[in-house]
Parts: sequence; C-alpha cells; structure tokens
Amino acid sequence: MASIHISDIEAAINFWRERSIPVADFSLAPPTRALAEVYALLAYHGQTEIDERQMPTAAQAAWLAWFDSTPDTPCIAICTTSQGDAVCQGCGRTFEEVQRWTALSAAEKRACWRRISLQGSAWRFNRYAERAARGGGPDG
Repeated sequence: MASIHISDIEAAINFWRERSIPVADFSLAPPTRALAEVYALLAYHGQTEIDERQMPTAAQAAWLAWFDSTPDTPCIAICTTSQGDAVCQGCGRTFEEVQRWTALSAAEKRACWRRISLQGSAWRFNRYAERAARGGGPDG
C-alpha cells in the first residue's frame, strides 16, 4: 500500500471548497471537513503522509472523488520503455509502473505522479509539455 501526501490532501480540500455551497453558519461541507481533519492531524504530528489504509472512510471517499478529477496517466504517447529504457523518457515512469499502471491503487498512482513531477526531467515537463497539456497519451 502507498501513502497519500499532504499536498494531495490539500489539493482535494481546495477541489471540494470550490464545489461547496456556502453554509450560513460557516461550517465546512462534509467532504471538506473530513479532509481538513486529516490535514490538521498530519500538520499537528509533523507528518507529510498518511497510509491510505489509515484514512477515515469519509476522507478517503472525498480524496478519491478529487483523484477521479485528475489525469489518469502521465503518458504522453512517447514510451521509451518499449525501446528498453528502465525509465520512460516521455513520462518519467519506471518500466514496472508503466506495465502495472492499471493495477496500481489511486495512492500508488499519485505517489508516482508526485515523484515524476518533483523530478521534472521527463519530456512531458519540457520538450512535449504542450502534448501533456492536451491530455497525454492513450495508454495507462
């Protein structure tokens, strides 16, 4: 199992804040509140990740709804793992990640996305950034 990074929880909170109808008593909508509680506990304990199995049910459901709104795959339809590279120069995923993508959990996919985004060396982040912005490639 993978961990969910606090930056993804924050992105999910913002996703739900944009979709929430303001309440007269200024309380948070249930999905936002569930995620905010997890975020607050991580901050309080000085942690940056929570194991996806430890996420409370309501927070996990809200996080998964946000996840479903994000691009599924970093693929830009230029795969160098098919040419024998251990890491795809197009998207930055390892050969194993490319092969197992459809079987990975949402948290595992986000961990991969986080790693390749922080590295920023794959072609999707420079040479072919415009292709990535249009939605990437066809595979998973």
